[in-house]
Amino acid sequence: MSVDGTAATLTLPEPTDRRALVAIDLGAESCRVSLLRWLPEGPRIQLVHRFANHAAERADGLRWDLGCILDGLYTGLRQCAEIAIEGIRSIAVDGWAVDYVRLNASGMAIADPFCYRDERTVAAEPALHKRLSAERMREITGLQLLRINSVYQMFADDVEQKKRCWLNLPEYVLHRLGGDAVSERTNATHTQMVGLDGEWSSEIFEAIGQSLAEAPSIVPPGTDIGVIQGELALLPAFAKTRLIAPACHDTASAIAAIPDPGDDWAYISSGTWSLVGTQLNTPVNSAEAREENFTNLGGVDGTVCFHKNVNGMWLLRQCLESWRERGTTLDLTELVAASEKFGPREYVLHVDDPDLMLQGHMPERINAQLRRRGLAELSPEAKDAAEMASFLFYSLAARYAYVLRSVAEITGKRLRRLYMMGGGSQNEFLNRLTAQATGLEVLKAGTECSTLGNFAVQLATLEKTGETASRPACVWASRLAKAQNL
Repeated sequence: MSVDGTAATLTLPEPTDRRALVAIDLGAESCRVSLLRWLPEGPRIQLVHRFANHAAERADGLRWDLGCILDGLYTGLRQCAEIAIEGIRSIAVDGWAVDYVRLNASGMAIADPFCYRDERTVAAEPALHKRLSAERMREITGLQLLRINSVYQMFADDVEQKKRCWLNLPEYVLHRLGGDAVSERTNATHTQMVGLDGEWSSEIFEAIGQSLAEAPSIVPPGTDIGVIQGELALLPAFAKTRLIAPACHDTASAIAAIPDPGDDWAYISSGTWSLVGTQLNTPVNSAEAREENFTNLGGVDGTVCFHKNVNGMWLLRQCLESWRERGTTLDLTELVAASEKFGPREYVLHVDDPDLMLQGHMPERINAQLRRRGLAELSPEAKDAAEMASFLFYSLAARYAYVLRSVAEITGKRLRRLYMMGGGSQNEFLNRLTAQATGLEVLKAGTECSTLGNFAVQLATLEKTGETASRPACVWASRLAKAQNL
């Protein structure tokens, strides 16, 4: 993405302290530890350590391996300390939202956290709404109703668990490094337990049986929550390293990385999920927004991320996993290229079908929907994977177009540009289909936007840019994007 047209309206700054910064990105498929250094030729972002992550089905549900995650992060942090001989100024952590860790009296996890795809919330969602209606919950929070949200997970927790404090995963990592126990605003809003006033909702806490006294304090993105402690603090590079809660929700971090000071753009964060929407200054919780199930999540610099969750590359990745289990491993890049020879069908998949959010047997789940709708099914075999992939890409593009039309109608914005972020932005075929379906100029904002946004928020905090700029994170995002030739 070129920033020539947007960065020209911003004064691009230099840091007052040229020690390195570390950004940790927790992903549902992989976690990354990255280093920002101020070299003579300019700032450079280096991926230092990446390791795989996945949830595993156990006797008590689908859970993350917290020990594996922490081991990988500590390995990456030690490697950063070896590289950054100038020292490390700060560390910040972002990641996926909604999943959380329950803590014991010593502030340690009592168990590995559940994965948001665990099926215990299938029953929890309707059960909770017998106590607090979906309409009332939407009125309180302005959030898209999704069964994966923390509120349904917490409702499913047992009575003893509900007596304990919790932290979302990024904040828990920061706490393990020595930071205060807090809930950063972009992550807090994603729990579906925060009112439009920005505070925890006592009405929702009462409905789920969760003690409000155990709730962590909500802090804004970019809050300094302490200095690194423990074994890492003994390394020279980590002397007096600050711990910063950035936009802990990775999508909010990614949006903060868009170096566009204008107001006529939308975004799609394309990965396991596709988050489709725009940035606003105030929430929109109109009847139309509620009907279309849009969400109003906390953003950086006092903004609101107004978007909708659309089932994303999860569909294709689950198909790939099904074919792998049957003995055929396919290369994603080659599959995308092969899918381009197929044209559109007369119909598309309803990609947000709840059944398609579940794990396993995705080709069969897709055909089950088509069968219910009386439509021709596709071959579920690996030899016909390109046709299935093409069908999914056309379906996603059509869904994106519908959601963005709704965004424009509900917000009154005249959208001109669409920034594609995340791993899915590398899919040029899907990008072209999206441009055709939406009529917008599609720009690639990069695959590691959450990392860049994480660094931008750290710099805005450390350099006190907020005193001189209305959108300080955007200023630093522009500086970093220009240096990285994004």
